[in-house]
Amino acid sequence: MSDAPQRRMPRPGTLLVLAATVGLAVVWALPFVWALLTSLKPESETTQVPLRWLPSEPTLEAYRAVLGMSDLWVWLFNSVLTAGVTTVLVLLLSSMAAYGFARTEFRGRKVLLGLIVAGILVPPEVLIVPLFQEMSAFGLVDTHWGIILPQVVLPAMVYILTVFFEGLPRELEEAAVMDGASRLRIYWQIILPLSRPVLAAVGIFTFITTWNNFLWPFIVTADPDSMTLPVGLATVQGTYGVRYAEIMATVIIAGLPLLLVFVLFQRQIVRGVAFTGLAGR
Repeated sequence: MSDAPQRRMPRPGTLLVLAATVGLAVVWALPFVWALLTSLKPESETTQVPLRWLPSEPTLEAYRAVLGMSDLWVWLFNSVLTAGVTTVLVLLLSSMAAYGFARTEFRGRKVLLGLIVAGILVPPEVLIVPLFQEMSAFGLVDTHWGIILPQVVLPAMVYILTVFFEGLPRELEEAAVMDGASRLRIYWQIILPLSRPVLAAVGIFTFITTWNNFLWPFIVTADPDSMTLPVGLATVQGTYGVRYAEIMATVIIAGLPLLLVFVLFQRQIVRGVAFTGLAGR
């Protein structure tokens, strides 16, 4: 008899999960591959019938045309600025509110937390008109703050952090209180360091959501110097007609920062989601 260890056959459930994962990956990857290949085609080939996946003569002409637009770098800066500032403010305000809900007992706490959770169920489109009127009243239309402020309050992030903070052990905080530490010092020096994984996940999700947001920046900005990248690229398409190679090149360019963020911080995303689930038990 052979002493070689026998390989176990994978279970049917494992094969099913693997097949579903591969299927979802293919469904996600096909549009991206199509966009990449179309961006490398000459413009004359993008409307040929029948359509072909591979370009006959790959060219970077679409990327040269897109990168040559002077407004592109302004839109890119606006997107980085608004997404970055929004992420910092969401992390700061949401974590402070969540710490208050998790560690402070006051009358109406459950009702107020319930209202915040209920805010998750409200479609953002319902709030567009009152938010625009508010930004207009404060003179924040066509400004960075007009884009940022309505995106700062995210009920989902407050709830996620509240669940996580409630699962943290209280022993370190009690010891700090005995040493005379204030609530603010406990929050800054104990709670935040213990919460790095979930804060990283919340920050990354907020950055991606803000970067991809099209509707609100589109409504609140009309000046090209105030537009974010998705809004600016949409206006270019409308101004210069439909040029599919350039459209796909802009899609690739706009998606590269998000892809870079995911590649660099994928461990933090997974750890943050896992830590949130464990802390809520």
